[in-house]
Amino acid sequence: MGTALDARGIPSAGNVIAHVEGDIEEIDGVLRITNIRLDYHLKIPAGTREKAERALELYAEKCPAYQTVKDCIMCSWRAEILEG
Repeated sequence: MGTALDARGIPSAGNVIAHVEGDIEEIDGVLRITNIRLDYHLKIPAGTREKAERALELYAEKCPAYQTVKDCIMCSWRAEILEG
């Protein structure tokens, strides 16, 4: 997420907090992570909301972690954006 914001001129250092939750289930006798939920809190400069929302829409396409697990773990994210 930070890289996607930085690429749009929105500084991410110290301005992105992510709370992460997940579910672990027993499947065929093996514990597996089945679901990951990310709750982002973004602090962005005034006038950059559209860029930040676009970053949220697109960042997963280039995120190595998401690309690695997307076919075996359900992932979802949402964001609270504080502008100004």
